[in-house]
Amino acid sequence: MSAKDLEWGQDTKDAVPPQQDVSAAENVGAVRENELVTQKGPIYRWLSKAFDMGVEARGIERVPEDERDGKHTIGLLLLWWSVNSVVSTVPIGLLAQAYYTLTFHSAVAAIVAFTAIGAACCAFIATLGPKTGLRTMVISRYSVGFVGGSIFSIFNILTQLGFSCTAVILGGQVLTNVSDGKLPLEASIVLVGFIALVLVFIGYEAVHQWERYAWIILLIVYFCMWGLGAHQGFDIGAQQELQDTGLAYAGDFLSFGGIVFSSAAGWAPIAADFNCRLPHTIKPWKVFVLTWFGLMVPLLFIECLSAALMTVPAYAAAFESGDAAGVIAEVFAPWNGGGKFILVIMAFSIICNCTPNTYSCALSIQALFKPFEKVPRAIWAVVSFVIYTVAAVAGREHFSEILSNFLAILGYWVAFFIVVVAEEHFIFRKHVIRGGYDLTAYDTMSKLPVGAAGIFACACGAGMAVVSMAQVWYIGPLGAVFGEYGGDLGFEMSAATTAIVYPPLRYIEYRLTGR
Repeated sequence: MSAKDLEWGQDTKDAVPPQQDVSAAENVGAVRENELVTQKGPIYRWLSKAFDMGVEARGIERVPEDERDGKHTIGLLLLWWSVNSVVSTVPIGLLAQAYYTLTFHSAVAAIVAFTAIGAACCAFIATLGPKTGLRTMVISRYSVGFVGGSIFSIFNILTQLGFSCTAVILGGQVLTNVSDGKLPLEASIVLVGFIALVLVFIGYEAVHQWERYAWIILLIVYFCMWGLGAHQGFDIGAQQELQDTGLAYAGDFLSFGGIVFSSAAGWAPIAADFNCRLPHTIKPWKVFVLTWFGLMVPLLFIECLSAALMTVPAYAAAFESGDAAGVIAEVFAPWNGGGKFILVIMAFSIICNCTPNTYSCALSIQALFKPFEKVPRAIWAVVSFVIYTVAAVAGREHFSEILSNFLAILGYWVAFFIVVVAEEHFIFRKHVIRGGYDLTAYDTMSKLPVGAAGIFACACGAGMAVVSMAQVWYIGPLGAVFGEYGGDLGFEMSAATTAIVYPPLRYIEYRLTGR
């Protein structure tokens, strides 16, 4: 049986004749973990003792079926709960009133709608991991080829470094506030990031074990924040007089919605990285539902909380003088020493966020060029840590500006990434390309699509995003329709344009090249 007979949407066991070895078919193109040291070269051999002690050796190589299990199935839900229950989720809701003059009602409407869309995008990508045994950036090669996959990897590296950078800045700010400035912000940033690095260095199993339980204590903390805010008195009608109307209001709503979308969909480029060790027989709907709820529950709970906090005058004033960390410190100020203890917990919650970011950043570096695969994932994780820590120290005084601009731009590329992967899967691999996915081809440029169609379609999407964007430093012609400050339609127009351009070009590419 050829590898081309193995389609993602098909149960592999049904595709294998009874007399044939099922495990051999399921493991096409896969590499066992104990074979990596001998196959990959001297740096892997140098770290062989670390691998023997439990450090994950595997990078972007396909996971064979006999090295997969279902023990982290429910952990998939809990992982996303922990990842999004961190203190860096809090500032997103704060931006609604502080930057876009939205009332609490409008903020909640945007949070619910755009989080649902973003979480669904991420959940779809997550379904592809168990069916292939591949990491997210490697899966993208089947849409845009090896070169296009490398371009996506560059975007993803920047994305994960950006997430980690903003996370450790906020974690460091909280830790410095707790110490009343005795612990310098630079030292706080390094400390928080380093602890996350330890987990990432160990790898997949350590990440899942940490994320399985971390959300529990954080959930209690957020319940406390809701209670303390209610005691101060939420003023749901706050900023009603300041909220824009007409096109200006639509622009504010869309711009904030783009940030919210990115906070959920921004995980799509790494979604398959943490379930590629699940059995291929797991139902896609189960992976989708677990991922969707794993994102929706904490994001809605925390972002709506932070939007509510900005209706309390004391907290709004704290934001003006001390950014997001100042708001959190003000919330727990009535508890004195107990409040400071909770702030320490929140500062180190950043570990839950930095861990998957750094882990997937290292994988994306491996996916850039084949020679980079010779360097173990653990080493690339250390390199990633150094880069985002230096960037965080340099930008430590501009957290909110970095966060709002970064999340808005992030949505543009994630939108066209999701579109080409989805259209390739549902249109071409299901109905046009005979045999579906050749799982032996994932690391061979000559067997993968040329990628010209995907790259061009994404370039068109990026072009429309520029025309439609609305940022402090640039407002495109379409974004300017919404008034002086514009309205950000970047991710919507990026997705729509790519969706229109990609199918006809991909069909022509396939007819001309046969792949």
